[in-house]
Amino acid sequence: MQSDSVSTITRAMQATDSSQRIGQPTPTDFWETAYTLGLPAALWRLPNQRHKHLIVSFDETLPRVSADLEELPAGFLISPFDNLNTETETPAQTLFLRADVQAVFSENAPTATSIADTEAGNRFQQTIASRTDNQRTDQEITFVTLPDAGTEQEYVTNVAEAVEAMQRGEFRKVVLARTKQLCFSDAPNAVALFDKLCQKYPTAFVSAVSIPEKGQIWISATPERLVSVDAVGIFRTNALAGTQSAFEADGTPKLPQDAMWSQKEIEEQAIVCRYIIECFKKIRLREYIEEGPQTVIAGNLMHLGTSFTVDTQAVRYPQLGTVMLRLLHPTSAVCGTPRDLAFSFIKQHESYDREFYSGFLGPVNISTNDAGPASDLFVHIRCMKLEGNLATLYAGAGLTEYSIPEREWQETEMKCQTLLSVIQ
Repeated sequence: MQSDSVSTITRAMQATDSSQRIGQPTPTDFWETAYTLGLPAALWRLPNQRHKHLIVSFDETLPRVSADLEELPAGFLISPFDNLNTETETPAQTLFLRADVQAVFSENAPTATSIADTEAGNRFQQTIASRTDNQRTDQEITFVTLPDAGTEQEYVTNVAEAVEAMQRGEFRKVVLARTKQLCFSDAPNAVALFDKLCQKYPTAFVSAVSIPEKGQIWISATPERLVSVDAVGIFRTNALAGTQSAFEADGTPKLPQDAMWSQKEIEEQAIVCRYIIECFKKIRLREYIEEGPQTVIAGNLMHLGTSFTVDTQAVRYPQLGTVMLRLLHPTSAVCGTPRDLAFSFIKQHESYDREFYSGFLGPVNISTNDAGPASDLFVHIRCMKLEGNLATLYAGAGLTEYSIPEREWQETEMKCQTLLSVIQ
């Protein structure tokens, strides 16, 4: 679905063993060229893949769109948590980065690159050609964790209130989140952090998204697929909930088949599964494949996961990706059940704006091979917001009536380690 104004300027460029051949721009070159020109950019790597993808949009102010996977051109979506965009009268809030520049990298050397044949495209091409520091050295920076007196006590108190409300039958599940802030000695290199996450979490969707109009860069390594539709129309979504460390107390890795799950964790995951099935029922879809639950390793954590698959061609439902996206977000894995009651509780008890944390993000209608365009959207968790030298980490825990407040706090601490482990 690429625009006719996009012209290919490099194709099938062979990577060398050093991955830094003179004259070949790296992801850092593309990223910093976009930053220099004040342009939005998205860099990502899909789960269990090695190729990295990067796009740059020439829209200095990103359009807010309704996430229609069948109508949007090639690009990248990033949506806030507070985006219950299920009705036509709801203002569109999802940010869209159009793929005016698109590059695919293998071992950091480009294999294919295209740049829109416009004035902005020419300026971008001239700027990236003028860069000479292709082999940037590693950045040496330090950071301190900013004190936030009362954060733990406030979180534990809110969890206790949520448990009491669920025991009274007011709702069945809610996800409460908190933040942790770091101050760096210098602005971190987003591409270097991205690369470290790719190496450490090969099964995650790893991304870095620069939004100059907000002065923000969001970096994440999320294990949770929200909606994907591949080139042949196979729809997928996942239910992921329940959390425990992937390591024993002595530091040795746990085997997935030996993981023990509590009643609370089993119920938490079952609620997410039932939520997906209820969405299928709303659209009278019965032909789906359900696999799980099974223990899933996501970096330093283990979760219970169940996958759902639908052949949209067989059921004659080509719009299923868009329809399910609007029904699912925000899922009970990041909000709760019933959704509206849980959403209201979150807004009353969380003392900060989640912004893009627990929203969704990912490429839409991007061709990754000869099969054609595909869309892959993920729940935006295990993420960090960069604003200059300041970083804000986000982590949440799914609560049921069986939750123990102090344990939920410890769960959020474990989730923060996903990103802290590549910074420290």
